[in-house]
Amino acid sequence: MNIKIATAQYDISFLESWQQYQEKAERWVIEASEQGAKILLFPEYASMELASLFGKEIYSSLSKQLAAMQALHNDYLDLFRELAKKYQCIIQAGTFPVKMGSGAYRNRAYLFMPSGQFDYQEKLMMTRFENEQWLIQKGEELRCFNTEYGKIAINICYDSEFPMLARKQVEAGANLILVPSCTDTVAGYHRVKIGCQARALENQCYVVQSTLVGNAPWSEAVDVNIGAAAVYTPVDRGFPDNGILAEGKLNTVQWVIAEVSLSACGTVREQGQVFNYRDWPLQNAFVGCR
Repeated sequence: MNIKIATAQYDISFLESWQQYQEKAERWVIEASEQGAKILLFPEYASMELASLFGKEIYSSLSKQLAAMQALHNDYLDLFRELAKKYQCIIQAGTFPVKMGSGAYRNRAYLFMPSGQFDYQEKLMMTRFENEQWLIQKGEELRCFNTEYGKIAINICYDSEFPMLARKQVEAGANLILVPSCTDTVAGYHRVKIGCQARALENQCYVVQSTLVGNAPWSEAVDVNIGAAAVYTPVDRGFPDNGILAEGKLNTVQWVIAEVSLSACGTVREQGQVFNYRDWPLQNAFVGCR
């Protein structure tokens, strides 16, 4: 089965009202839906534009904006749940920092289904900024999600740079890994991009990256955002020679849309020029280094 995936180069806005945010989100979903996309991916921390709905004392503070945004969490869930139902698509809405019972925050990526159901993956590997300045803590569980198109997994930004996470998800049946990302330097963007391409190469699967773009000088958290969205593939028969099925223009606000065949992953693992996925365990035969 072929399916169209839309991955966003999403611009962060200074919002005047919750209604403006609703209208913006729906506008993006409509645009992708009208082009036939059935899986939509937004970037990491796209929700941080919601902090602009609070006063300067709140949105300019790393800690206060997280606390204030909790008042919008349920509205956020309701909005994307209804959009997924209304337009009959799967939406990975980027990430939202969620306050836990302990008082700590986790960076959570929700996946909304056309049925109205939803689930989430929390970020597992935290950057220095998250650990040392923002004090957002890591999640504890690696997940895969059953969908009508097969199993889907999520690696949140920095998670994509650690091969064992994706490997466990692919071994659990995921042929598609969604990577919502937020990077503030060209180097950071390329780190995630290279990680995504490496995961697609070694697991012979699709990896889709979404990026936050544009500047938000009012926000200490997401003031500079750099990147380009893309759909990465195995580098083998039946796929692009460079492993890039579609890629956006750096820092441009746009959807990047591509048609994928998730069943092709099984085919290339059996008939490819190389067997990256199958040969993975052979690495375990080499112990130590002289």
